[in-house]
Amino acid sequence: MTGTEMAGTASTPPPSSTPASQPQPPSPPASSINRRRFLLASGAVAAGATGGAAAVFPRQRPAPSVRPASESTAPRPAPAARRPPRRAAPYATTTLETTARLGGRAHADTYRRLVPGPGWPVVVRGDLATGAGGRQDRRTPLACFVQFTDLHLTDVQNPLRTEFLRSRRPAAWRAQEALTVAGAVALVEQVNALGGGPYTGLAPSFVMTTGDNIDNNSAIELEWFLTLMSGGRITPNTGDPSAYEGVQNSGLPLYWHPDDAALRDLDKRRGLPRIPGFLDAAIRPVTSPGLDIPWYSTVGNHDDIPGGCLSPALGDFAVGSRKLLSVPATDAAAYAKALNSGDDPKSEVLSAILKRHAASARTVTADERRRLFTPHDYLAAHLDPVHAGAGPVGHGYTENNLDGDRMYYSFRVAENVIGISIDTTYRSGHYEGSLGTDQLRWLERTLAAHSSRSYDADGRLVRNAGADDAHVLVFSHHHSPSMTRRPDAARTEEPRHDGAEVLALLHRFPNVVAWINGHSHVNRVTPHAHATPARSFWEVNTASHLDYPHHARVIELADNGDGTVSLFATLVESAAPHRTDPDFADLSAVGLAALYRELSYNAPDLATGMKAGVHEGWAGGPGDRNVELLVTASV
Repeated sequence: MTGTEMAGTASTPPPSSTPASQPQPPSPPASSINRRRFLLASGAVAAGATGGAAAVFPRQRPAPSVRPASESTAPRPAPAARRPPRRAAPYATTTLETTARLGGRAHADTYRRLVPGPGWPVVVRGDLATGAGGRQDRRTPLACFVQFTDLHLTDVQNPLRTEFLRSRRPAAWRAQEALTVAGAVALVEQVNALGGGPYTGLAPSFVMTTGDNIDNNSAIELEWFLTLMSGGRITPNTGDPSAYEGVQNSGLPLYWHPDDAALRDLDKRRGLPRIPGFLDAAIRPVTSPGLDIPWYSTVGNHDDIPGGCLSPALGDFAVGSRKLLSVPATDAAAYAKALNSGDDPKSEVLSAILKRHAASARTVTADERRRLFTPHDYLAAHLDPVHAGAGPVGHGYTENNLDGDRMYYSFRVAENVIGISIDTTYRSGHYEGSLGTDQLRWLERTLAAHSSRSYDADGRLVRNAGADDAHVLVFSHHHSPSMTRRPDAARTEEPRHDGAEVLALLHRFPNVVAWINGHSHVNRVTPHAHATPARSFWEVNTASHLDYPHHARVIELADNGDGTVSLFATLVESAAPHRTDPDFADLSAVGLAALYRELSYNAPDLATGMKAGVHEGWAGGPGDRNVELLVTASV
């Protein structure tokens, strides 16, 4: 979003889905540019890709030989166990128990504090299959894991962030962006404290990130992400080692200046507070405990290309010393048009703007750590044993992936459950997604290897006696509506394939249970029905941890013993308390993580779209949040 994800014009967020059945309690124990689309395509950052893996992290060592991705293993799930005791307030394990919400009543120009709100009950979705009564007493737990998506760890001082697009719409820049690291550390802490899943009792066996782990495709952000997940000290500061150099102390009223008592900036006029010491606190070191469980990585457009949509040709600007903070309205409009169309793969419009206004740009401290990294660098950094954490080395990628810089793989989720992580990015500079022909064929072969019965493109039954018939979960960054068919200037020889083609392929394999993804920054659960019920599956799209409502998901899979399988998807908030310090004096790591969430809930115009304390355009309707998703068993 302050990079780019989805650009273009639209009116309102997509409507929430309508569940096929009414909410039920958890089983015991258990006109203008649309804000989302504009943000997803607004604050782009770019940097030039250079060199090999050693250029990313100087300390990097050659990765050891590891097994092929298809042979990598996740820990075997523990036997089903009774749900562990809950932690004491103010922390809650999942949103089944409590959720953050704005307190008080909405008034213009008012900053509202967060309070604990009621939890969200589970909704049983029978769109694709009907389960028998009493299944909670017979079901066999199969797997439990956690999904992170769209963390957008952000170097807010990067000279190629295009915050100036805020002049077109206030929501095009986020007041909370400087606190992404502190907020993500609190999410890691929450996962480490989860205990058993609310429906299977299984402890989560791994975390899968579904892309946009970082925001600006820069080497320093990649190091922050790998350290966050595997454990260590992070200093979320670049440029001047002792001072912040960005839009929030620029003196421009376009941006919130938390430390400035005199400036009545745009955000103070709408109620955001003065918080002395905020910027100094935002760049202080933070220590991540690292995940206690293995984690796997899926690539997103912000990981793969600068700003999620720009050309690597802009790399020299990112490591330079001039940061452009404002531009004339005509230039902002021209850049926004180029983003929305996607017809500027070399980012010539932005390059011209940056050169034309270089003299009026703010002078900042140049920093080579902001350089872009290539796909090869990204893979090699994951393979560095320094970042192994709880494992596996490579986090899904192996040395085999370095051959051709292939950023896709399969892995063992649990016994008789296979995960497939795919790369849906355009490397030439575009926020939308697609698959190349080579990867689409690899996906088909991988699905076939785990399917004794499938269907060809003409609907004819295909048998493969040697297949293991595993349940299949597919992971990607882009969701199906955001995958298009356009040429990729970085891979001109290869045709691209859109979301409809991926859906058609997945429908051919009855053991596909779900396609799990992100990118939209919205909670949305979509049934993909087929005339042959066994060929139906679910698409689970999860909101960003950067924007309201700051969610991750606990995902559990269980065989109901009645010809159906249940996929439970339960939303999780970070470990940060809902309430922030009354006087904003708590600028500890915990205090900043709580403030990170609260600022996002006070985004421009967000409160006006809330009903009963929930903005369904972002958080989703009841059938998009905590759900049991039934599908016909084919394994």
